[in-house]
Amino acid sequence: MQSVPGPSAFENPWRGEVTLVINQRPHVLRLTLGALARLEHQLATGSLVELVQRSETGKFSARDILALLTAGLEGGGYVFAAEDLARAEISGGAVAAARAGAALLARAFSLPGDADDAAQTALEQP
Repeated sequence: MQSVPGPSAFENPWRGEVTLVINQRPHVLRLTLGALARLEHQLATGSLVELVQRSETGKFSARDILALLTAGLEGGGYVFAAEDLARAEISGGAVAAARAGAALLARAFSLPGDADDAAQTALEQP
């Protein structure tokens, strides 16, 4: 069983924030309404519900995770291109990136305790 990242000293789960260490620096990610709209357009989904469903059913692609984390970085106030993130060193590697993406998406649409439960469920799917 994989654990979902809990709130760090840097983040506020009530705002939907998730911390990810990129290039040895903690970055607080958050999905703002603008970041969500750009994410929806970039992934060419009919709605964000489709992205949530892909996450919940374990059909989250690497492209989904990269786009989600890039949107979260933007919402957190960072200028980080997807290409730069793809080449960056993420502490914990792809597993940590996927966990952070699932938690970020879950926290954007639920209350703090419920979001971590939802993200855990998404990670446990086959």
